[in-house]
Amino acid sequence: MSSRDIILGRVRRALGEAPRGDARESYETAVDREYRREHGSRTTEETVDLLAENLADYRAIVHRCPNEEELPHLIMALLAARGPQYVLVPPGLPPEWMSAADPTRVHDRAVSTTDDLDKVGSVVTGCAVAVAETGTIVLDGSPDQGRRRITLIPDHHICVVRVPSQVVSSVPQALERLDPTRPLTWISGPSATSDIELDRVEGVHGPRTLEVVLVSGG
Repeated sequence: MSSRDIILGRVRRALGEAPRGDARESYETAVDREYRREHGSRTTEETVDLLAENLADYRAIVHRCPNEEELPHLIMALLAARGPQYVLVPPGLPPEWMSAADPTRVHDRAVSTTDDLDKVGSVVTGCAVAVAETGTIVLDGSPDQGRRRITLIPDHHICVVRVPSQVVSSVPQALERLDPTRPLTWISGPSATSDIELDRVEGVHGPRTLEVVLVSGG
């Protein structure tokens, strides 16, 4: 018996008895696809609290903002604490978000090189959706988020999430909102990796510091 036969045999046993006929129909019939869409039931406030808890568990820094009127001052304070000379902004970022900030703004442009982006200390973006159960924010390249590379090269990323409109409980609910043809970036905390000795190193594949602002009223 070949390895192929062994593997296919295990697949058949796992699927159980399926009606004969078209292979695709047999597979779809044999496998239960009634997956759970979320784990437990939560109120909107509890879902947002869970998002904040899981973001913090992944070492993201979470800030609460009661309304969009106070958002420019919070962003100004976060940037002032980091002290970047340049801050990168995507083309569709609401201009009022940066109205109180002092650093020189660098706009997301196709001609910018990685060396140009490496000189930028911080980047401010919106998001497409945030997943509470996994503490994940998703970017889809929309105008308020910009190109994927602008959130991978600068060392500091401020991401604004409108709550509750951009918050969902689970990954299946997030997928329903996303366009699979867009460049999706799923972020669970700041960039981190570990070597064989389990020494954690942050900032290798993306920002070393991720700050998520949960602004109410969205």
